[in-house]
Amino acid sequence: MSPTDPLHPPATSGPLLTATALQKSFGDNQVLKSIDLHIDSGQVVALVGPSGSGKTTVLRCLNGLETPDGGTVAFRGGPSVDFGAKVTKKEALSLRDRSAMVFQNYNLFPHRTVLENIIEGPVQVQKRPRKEAVADAERLLARVGLAEKRDDYPFNLSGGQQQRVGIVRALALQPDLLLFDEPTSALDPELVGEVLTVIKELAEEKWTMVIVTHELAFAREVADQVVFMDGGVVVERGHPDQVLRNPREERTRRFVQRLLNPF
Repeated sequence: MSPTDPLHPPATSGPLLTATALQKSFGDNQVLKSIDLHIDSGQVVALVGPSGSGKTTVLRCLNGLETPDGGTVAFRGGPSVDFGAKVTKKEALSLRDRSAMVFQNYNLFPHRTVLENIIEGPVQVQKRPRKEAVADAERLLARVGLAEKRDDYPFNLSGGQQQRVGIVRALALQPDLLLFDEPTSALDPELVGEVLTVIKELAEEKWTMVIVTHELAFAREVADQVVFMDGGVVVERGHPDQVLRNPREERTRRFVQRLLNPF
């Protein structure tokens, strides 16, 4: 992937990623039964649904952290990786090179400073010059209001600050696609807003993102498309106003009502 400005998304348009008929089982549990996704550059897709519906597994398959049992994943300009055949290491790494994951529980190295956490991928994996990676990391930390935290260790940071560092770490890889796995679920309620604000700004800047979330109001505000999953299948997809305000499917309707009216 050619270097880009880490503060801005790649300047492209049109289809970015197509995933077709993704299947994944863990033992006897078929988590994904046949998932199709089509993501355009600059689009924000929110994956919603009950726990255990397969949302996180979809992200991990797109990023190459999990190997599907079947189906294909194709990024624009890259190979179409067919998981029904033998997948080479090069093909698997081609997915990792195009996307970056922001994890639910931050996944920062506790023994490394904020700066060291951020430059690990660009320097060790992408083989970029350390000086360049440090400059990018410092600009990105300033972008999310954490410039003064560059030499702190994760245990000195709040959960919201750690998650913002996690977002910076993903951006530092200069990915085509950002993947967020429940980015606010581990946070205290008063810290949720600072993370959602950063994600909203990235959406306004037209970063391409897939976000697994239970924050339905947030999904309605930032997403271009909402995909509701249950039982390893896509039950419904469409514009946020349609899926979250006037769902066509009864299963979607029950889920939305339960989240909006939990008592």
